[in-house]
Amino acid sequence: MLVHPNFDPVAFALGPLQIRWYGLMYLLGFAGGWALGRYRAKRPDSGWSAAEVDDLVFYIALGVILGGRIGYILFYGLGSFWQNPLSLFRIWEGGMSFHGGFLGVLAALVLFDRKYRRGFWPTADFIAPLVPPGIFFGRIGNFINGELWGRVTDLPWGMVFQQTGDGLPRHPSQLYEAALEGVTLFVIVWLFSAKPRPTMAVSGVFALIYGIFRFLVEFVRQPDPQLGYLAFGWLTMGQVLSLPLIAVGILLLGVAYRRRGT
Repeated sequence: MLVHPNFDPVAFALGPLQIRWYGLMYLLGFAGGWALGRYRAKRPDSGWSAAEVDDLVFYIALGVILGGRIGYILFYGLGSFWQNPLSLFRIWEGGMSFHGGFLGVLAALVLFDRKYRRGFWPTADFIAPLVPPGIFFGRIGNFINGELWGRVTDLPWGMVFQQTGDGLPRHPSQLYEAALEGVTLFVIVWLFSAKPRPTMAVSGVFALIYGIFRFLVEFVRQPDPQLGYLAFGWLTMGQVLSLPLIAVGILLLGVAYRRRGT
């Protein structure tokens, strides 16, 4: 049995200004995506300039932050929002939804395309391999905060999170998600995109594999207490939101390869 280190959420302070680990993880995620985007733009056949990548990452960052926070409130914390509307702005306390961030990124891509006219799906295919590192660092931020822990387990790597208050060993589901949705998803999408693919195919692989990974991890992740199980005694909000992603991934791959074959 392991014990969560119970990290200080503040990485360091500059006078009255506190720099939190959670915010640093998001900064690392954006920096990683930017560096990978610059690297991809250097390919002879990329058609992307460094300036376009810089602008794209800026749009994506806004989409992730605004969409992630608003999505969390809508999907998981609407009750607390009505009690305290200012909680919407307390990003440093955690509470970001991937699915909300995903919708925010889609909106950002629409705005970006209005300026650069590169096409929505070609742009989505370009950024898909850049997203998993951000997911990885976000999940590490969840782990540092001691939030989004897993269900009780008797496995030897079960971890006691002091934040639960019950002293029971649980799945370190944040680390599972970092490994699957961050590292493994990155390897799959990066390698898949290394060769020319039909438009929408890379986006389809990302949506499909992420949706599958998230759906599976939800079986060992503790459901949000304010929601619990939504259906059948086991279906969680994370699984409900992942099912459309899986369907969209399959649809995009089908359309992409059907077009190539015509």
